[in-house]
Amino acid sequence: MSKEIKRKLRCAVYTRKSSEEGLEQEFNSLHAQREACEAYIASQRSEGWALIREHYDDGGVSGGTLERPGLKLLLADIEEGLIDVVVVYKIDRLSRSLMDFSKLVEVFDRNSVTFVSVTQSFNTTTSMGRLTLNILLSFAQFEREVTGERIRDKIAASRKKGMWMGGTVPLGYDVKDRRLVINKAEAKTVQLVFERFAEIGSATVLARELRANGTTTKQGKPITKNYIYRLLNNRVYIGEAVHKGQSYPGQHKGIIPRKLWDKVHAILRTSPRKRASNTRAQTPALLRGLLFGPDGAAFSPSHTRKKDRLYRYYVSQTLLKHGAGTCPVGRVPAGEIEAAVIDQLRTVFRQPEIIIGTWKAAKPHNADITEANAREALMHFDPLWDELFPAEQARIVQLLVERVDIGLGGLDVHLRIDGLSGLVREMREAAA
Repeated sequence: MSKEIKRKLRCAVYTRKSSEEGLEQEFNSLHAQREACEAYIASQRSEGWALIREHYDDGGVSGGTLERPGLKLLLADIEEGLIDVVVVYKIDRLSRSLMDFSKLVEVFDRNSVTFVSVTQSFNTTTSMGRLTLNILLSFAQFEREVTGERIRDKIAASRKKGMWMGGTVPLGYDVKDRRLVINKAEAKTVQLVFERFAEIGSATVLARELRANGTTTKQGKPITKNYIYRLLNNRVYIGEAVHKGQSYPGQHKGIIPRKLWDKVHAILRTSPRKRASNTRAQTPALLRGLLFGPDGAAFSPSHTRKKDRLYRYYVSQTLLKHGAGTCPVGRVPAGEIEAAVIDQLRTVFRQPEIIIGTWKAAKPHNADITEANAREALMHFDPLWDELFPAEQARIVQLLVERVDIGLGGLDVHLRIDGLSGLVREMREAAA
């Protein structure tokens, strides 16, 4: 009678430790788990078990996720048909989530792989083994959730005491001994943002100012409009700690006085469009210094009020100096001439020769700019224009227009190609 030949079963050992503490030691938890598993495999040599030398280890990785390098390598080798048995020290080393473990068991079953726990003896190929596994996993998941609740409760209690519990350190502060301390240089930037916003009421204009001055975030990136809004709404700057929408007195010093905070938030409660209309009368005329008549004389902005209504004009210097009849075009309504210039800009920006000329002018300043970038930026001018504050509209017109000549037959707009290239660069930076 011939002796029965045992099929060789290739056994892989998987080890995991949640924290990185102690991993630097010569003999750590991962080594202890592997040693126990290797001893178990050796005891099953008579059943054909053989250890494969590939290591599948995850140090400092939570069992609540499947995104683990060692586990991914293990699953890849299982799918390649290189493993017959997966051996772990305890079930929760492989996963602490019942849902995740069910996904792993599907992979094991599909590839005819057996799962074995050294300290919790069962076999996943039997119904009783699966029942035992699910019970043990339920307790492991319960333990993980209870631990998470304890941590969340501790964080909440600490925040209510005004303690700093980690996260992104706000501009204006550093962290020392787990406390926020004022960074004097950055605090000046925070004060500047609050004070300037209280003066001009526009995050768009303020962001432009700060970028022009080279002011950056704590990470060294240009300050954007959205960053300014987040900064203005951060109650840490008045010495408070926030947890789930509730504010508590913080253990750190504030940077912004409450009076300035209240002033800024009174402005923020006003809609951006209303803020724009409130500042329109204080805004420089769009064509100041750019408009010239048929005799070459400059036009100056002027206005008058009738029954609480503001009427704006551009008036020829010839008319102002020499009186009526001295200039064929002596006075023009500001709204009409400004709208005509903007309409011409919108038309010009669609012309291929302008797009190509703008791209060529921008390339010496930024080699990365392509013709497509220039086209996209100029095409965005149209929908973007109406969203800008009047002061920003005036700045862009001064950037783009060299002069506007007005005569009896219409007007002629002369563009600055270097200004167009500057606008393209600004719009690319804002988009980034």
